[in-house]
Amino acid sequence: MSKSVTDEQIQALAATAQPYSLALLQWGPERAREGADTIELEHQRRMVSLRAEGVIAILCPVTSDTVAGAAIMTVPAKEAMEIMAEDPCVQAGMMHCEVYPCHGFPGDALPA
Repeated sequence: MSKSVTDEQIQALAATAQPYSLALLQWGPERAREGADTIELEHQRRMVSLRAEGVIAILCPVTSDTVAGAAIMTVPAKEAMEIMAEDPCVQAGMMHCEVYPCHGFPGDALPA
């Protein structure tokens, strides 16, 4: 960190914060169940569809034995939890999901 950030810059950025939800998916006990590949493909199709619809702003699959992925969602936490409860992998016990209300800054993006 070579650039000094002023209190005013922090306050100006904080004033632009908007509510989002962070969905954190972790692998569950049924990860390797029979038919897991087919169920996971439907999970992936659903997550990409939610991204295309704008319900998921940022989608981050994770390469881990414990964490399956994270998504920044544009809906309130209660609605995000309801959406994720319908996920094929969650319903099959392959994943479980925790949703946290959070704030983000409109226009933030992953670098290309």
